[in-house]
Amino acid sequence: MTLGRMQTLRTPDERFVDLPDFDFDPHYAEVPDGQGGTLRMHYLDEGPPDADPVLLLHGEPSWAYLYRHMVPVLVDAGHRVVVPDLVGFGRSDKPTEQSDYTYARHVAWTSSLVFDVLDLTDATFFGQDWGGLVGLRLVTARPDRFSRVVVGNTFLPTGDGRPSEAFLRWQEFSRTSPRFDIGRIVDGGCARTLTDGEKAAYDAPFPDDAHKAGARMFPSLVPTSPDDPESGPNREGWTVLEAWDKPFLCAFGDLDPITAGNDRPFRERVPGAAGLEHPTMAGGAHFLQEDVGPDLARVIANLIAETS
Repeated sequence: MTLGRMQTLRTPDERFVDLPDFDFDPHYAEVPDGQGGTLRMHYLDEGPPDADPVLLLHGEPSWAYLYRHMVPVLVDAGHRVVVPDLVGFGRSDKPTEQSDYTYARHVAWTSSLVFDVLDLTDATFFGQDWGGLVGLRLVTARPDRFSRVVVGNTFLPTGDGRPSEAFLRWQEFSRTSPRFDIGRIVDGGCARTLTDGEKAAYDAPFPDDAHKAGARMFPSLVPTSPDDPESGPNREGWTVLEAWDKPFLCAFGDLDPITAGNDRPFRERVPGAAGLEHPTMAGGAHFLQEDVGPDLARVIANLIAETS
């Protein structure tokens, strides 16, 4: 257990030089770490600064690089696009102890960036994987800040259903495996084969295992029992979603066995999902941003155009 200030690592800037298709300027902000110190979070901020923002959140174990093929499409459509790196990922600071990472802290850190620092309003949210688990908590905490939501390959778990054996094995592997090869993990979650340069870009934030505490811990933070400390807050989130009448669109990949069927509760329980055509992203595996990123960005842009 860490006493006092969190011990953190910061990936050297030279690790991020000349990454394939990633010509974006970095932006940084300080957020409270919850223990009396601060953490530096990185984010992309592209497009006209006075436009209504599109907030894109990544999941496990990726970073803002995941959205490199979506950002230009959304900017070309006239939108401001904000893409944070969650704490422990990308160019954001990385606390060194797995115990430093909790679901509630991820929500608090990201909330501080999105609301307190960037003061985003009239936002469109998209989240995949843990980007949805964290981002939907922001949406349901401050529904006044968001105009519409799009989700893909994610869910908001309350721990009431039994997790699959495959997921339990993934939790165990992520915590204990001697090797945790980030680039190979992301490649394994794509329908297409990533290039060596792309896999290296996913490895870039993690020069050694000491930088991977957050990536190793994320799977174990998914609520898998009803008494998980975040099951209650997620149930409260569902209460908000069950009254959400603004546009809520599901765009799930058709090749993702991990989250297959998790769109159904959103479509059935969220009023804002009624009457919308929820596209199936053909050819999209778990990391559908890699497989069908421009198409997914156009789905988001079209929803904004149709519902503004």
